[in-house]
Amino acid sequence: MSWPAFNAGLNAAAAVLLLSGYWLIRTGRKRAHQRVMLAAFAVSCLFLISYLAYHSQVGTVRFQKTGAVRTAYLSILATHTVLAAAVPFLAVATLVRALRGRFDRHRRIARWTLPVWLYVSVTGVTVYWMLYRM
Repeated sequence: MSWPAFNAGLNAAAAVLLLSGYWLIRTGRKRAHQRVMLAAFAVSCLFLISYLAYHSQVGTVRFQKTGAVRTAYLSILATHTVLAAAVPFLAVATLVRALRGRFDRHRRIARWTLPVWLYVSVTGVTVYWMLYRM
């Protein structure tokens, strides 16, 4: 398995964990939600470390296709990149509030964190697919 494929797998795993965590909290399974969300955080941290290590070695990988698919790729990449910069801050703030038992504040920020984090995880897999598999 290539390094980019490993990173895409981590993104996919984070997305599955995030969706599972959402479902668990919506069904009242707080302890299971906590464990799954901690796993999502750990997987995303591992992704970030792996992603930075890979790109420190290979640099930038350019998208070679042209036309409408290039425009689509660059649009997805742009939104992914901007929102990816926010995820560590949102995730840490959401996690800290939960760990401190500030669930009112945790819920307020989680309503923003979940969709942004999920979008970044899913578009991370999309970017991988478009860059390496298309």
